[in-house]
Amino acid sequence: MQNIANRGLLRLLKFFCALFLLGNFFLFPGCKDHENKKEAAADHLVDPEINAAFADTETQATTPEEFNANSFDFPVGKPDAKGYYNAQAFGKNNHLGDDWNAVTGGNSDLGHPIYAIANGKVAVADDLEGGWGKVVRIVHTLPDGEEIESIYAHCDSIMVLEGDRVRKGFQIGTIGTAGGQYLAHLHLEIRDSIHMPIGGGYSEVQEGYLDPSLFIKNNRSIH
Repeated sequence: MQNIANRGLLRLLKFFCALFLLGNFFLFPGCKDHENKKEAAADHLVDPEINAAFADTETQATTPEEFNANSFDFPVGKPDAKGYYNAQAFGKNNHLGDDWNAVTGGNSDLGHPIYAIANGKVAVADDLEGGWGKVVRIVHTLPDGEEIESIYAHCDSIMVLEGDRVRKGFQIGTIGTAGGQYLAHLHLEIRDSIHMPIGGGYSEVQEGYLDPSLFIKNNRSIH
């Protein structure tokens, strides 16, 4: 009698096991499929517009043509040098650049931002020491393929690296004193002969150098 009861209990257990397995088959049809559903749900939570924005960033063209210099602004008080004056213009005392100072005078502009005057590629970003201090040199390709170079000297800090591509108005550094040699100001040069030696900042020979303020004023927009 006890054997009959045991057999009945065993059949009942087998029935419930089969029912349990059958339920799992329909409710959880495999770990792999379950993981796929989780991934699909996660994908659904990502905003398609955000995905598109990231895609645009990843695939954005970085060809030199995209960084052609088709307009120029002043390197301080962008875009028009508001709050600054040219303390020593190109040609004055055989000066080969412009010296930009804040109208507030003294070292009041120490640490003020310096901006790239146009789209370009950083050729030098280094402390040249001596009378130059920290210097950034940027090569600009004009729409006609001609290249010019802008030089930003006596920086307190440099915020770009050699090889960086920068856009007009991008902050590349801050105004400095060349290690305390001068009152704070920005020495800006523009050259139409690129990669020349850094030079001395003053010379009777102006070949390869352009009047920075005149060039910027005449090229606010290049068509």
